[in-house]
Amino acid sequence: MRLIYLLLLSPLLLPLLAGCASKNDLEYLRSDFEELKTRLFQNEKEMGSLRSETRDGIEKSIKGLQSDIDIMRKREADNQAALESVKVDMQVQAGKLDDASLAAKKPIDELSLQKEDTNRRFAVLEGRVDKLEQYVEEQKKAGPAQPVNPDELYQKGLDTFKNGDAQKARELLTRFIEHNPNHAMVPNAHYWLGETYYSEKKYDQAILEFQEIIKNYPDKEKVPAAELKQGMAFKELGDLKSARYLFKKVIDDFPASDEAKLAKEKLKGLK
Repeated sequence: MRLIYLLLLSPLLLPLLAGCASKNDLEYLRSDFEELKTRLFQNEKEMGSLRSETRDGIEKSIKGLQSDIDIMRKREADNQAALESVKVDMQVQAGKLDDASLAAKKPIDELSLQKEDTNRRFAVLEGRVDKLEQYVEEQKKAGPAQPVNPDELYQKGLDTFKNGDAQKARELLTRFIEHNPNHAMVPNAHYWLGETYYSEKKYDQAILEFQEIIKNYPDKEKVPAAELKQGMAFKELGDLKSARYLFKKVIDDFPASDEAKLAKEKLKGLK
């Protein structure tokens, strides 16, 4: 900072160094010096405020995305509960049908009408069950049986993604994390989960998955790649302010990394 002051004041110090400064010159120089200090202090204050606003904006965006994911999970749970309720209704209707068969003393026409009504109810309920079961099945993340070796499961998920099946890869990687939470490759699995979402242009979910690495595994090698991909996802969402912040963060925190080189190129492309 002192060096900056000297550089800024050098044009004003030349007359003094030349030996031709008067008292008025000294007062004028002192006034300019104070004004320059004030301006520099104000600029530093504004830069600090801008960094804080950018960081707060990113945190708010991530919290908002997490809230949306929680809502989706709750809806899935509600749908599962609705499916169970429909199954109970079907059992009740089946009981009514059995009771109807025992009512031998009732008029034939009444029994016929009751049977037709019951059949219609069954048809409607079966249709609802089929739709709900299909929806729940689509939402489930359960994949095939886990291989004995966790490394095989991880590698299978990675290979599946590289072969172009993002959804299947996501199921395998999620299963790997659930069954092996303390495995050394869990951070990498989270990274590739983020990549599966990014490849499908599900940028909100990709940002959250990359955040898992940054938040829970800050010392792992995938952190710079996760921050870079977060910046790219924010750019795709139109949030250039957050994207710019993350690209600069990669460059500052990991200057010698390949991700830093890519971040510099991405930063140049921002308007």
